[in-house]
Amino acid sequence: MVDYQWTIEKRPATERRNILEIKNLKQYFPLRGGLFQRVLGHIRAVDGVSFVLREREVLGLVGESGCGKTTTGRTILRLYDPTAGEIWYTKEDGTRVDIAKLSAAEMKPLRREMRMIFQDPYSSLNPRFTVRDVIGEPLLIHREASGKQVDERVAQLMEAVGLNPAYMSRYPHEFSGGQRQRIGLARTLCLNPRLIIADEPVSALDVSIQAQVLNLLAELREQLGLTIIFIAHDLSVVEHICDRIAVMYVGKLVELAESEELLRNPKHPYTEALVSAVPAADPDIKSLRIVLQGDVPSPANPPSGCVFHPRCRYAQAICSQEEPKLEEVSPGHFASCHFANELSLVGIGG
Repeated sequence: MVDYQWTIEKRPATERRNILEIKNLKQYFPLRGGLFQRVLGHIRAVDGVSFVLREREVLGLVGESGCGKTTTGRTILRLYDPTAGEIWYTKEDGTRVDIAKLSAAEMKPLRREMRMIFQDPYSSLNPRFTVRDVIGEPLLIHREASGKQVDERVAQLMEAVGLNPAYMSRYPHEFSGGQRQRIGLARTLCLNPRLIIADEPVSALDVSIQAQVLNLLAELREQLGLTIIFIAHDLSVVEHICDRIAVMYVGKLVELAESEELLRNPKHPYTEALVSAVPAADPDIKSLRIVLQGDVPSPANPPSGCVFHPRCRYAQAICSQEEPKLEEVSPGHFASCHFANELSLVGIGG
């Protein structure tokens, strides 16, 4: 058995390797119909996404519902088999593997290092399991502990996420939403992972509980040296915990930058609209809300050229004809817009 310890000795603060490198990731789902259920088309849930994630970094992945952010996270963890692209992961010993090409058996050892926090704390926990079984099950599956060792580790994990270990014999329905999310977080941490994908972990919680869970994530990130992809649709939540923010729209990455830079100096019109929806901390400040016209295009039939051009108030002829590439418009700031260097977009405080 591996001796489980809450330590970051193997993850020094000076070590900032690229833990994850995504190259042209695509995830298409077939649309079938007719008598023989033939493939009539595809839903392009993730369509050519590329980015790099540094060790000990928190990257926010934001966008409207249906933009593909959750599918991106699940594909990275191989809960879905990617249609195309590369997912390069740097293991603890420094070796790199392309997760997209691994078999289920080859993926199993990596499941210890790569974990997920699910969005709904009500449906993500087995109602037939006690809290001890919910948190301890991964330890048994990966043969990390048995017997009393499981009880000891579950108690340690519950204390780490702010729960009373005396409650480990209770069932999920006996806890509040915030407590259930803490149980889910404890389950995620039980194998001492390096990479966590948090799929809107606070969206189903009350605002006061959201703050508690976010503060807990930030504290555990520092204590355990975690790397996190934080999926959300609320920029006001993301800005408090993320080092960088990536914005998705209809399966594509349209902007990526340091959090403060992106919020104060957006380079894509879609990001500008998202930022305008963030409420100002000072109620006396009047911000101009940008209301996008029209509906989000279907990922089964995306528009030609730039996917955002039907709703963009700055669109010109080239936008409907040629797809813009995600390019670096300033150091560390990437945008997918033909006029990223020409538009004067308004961010927070603008």
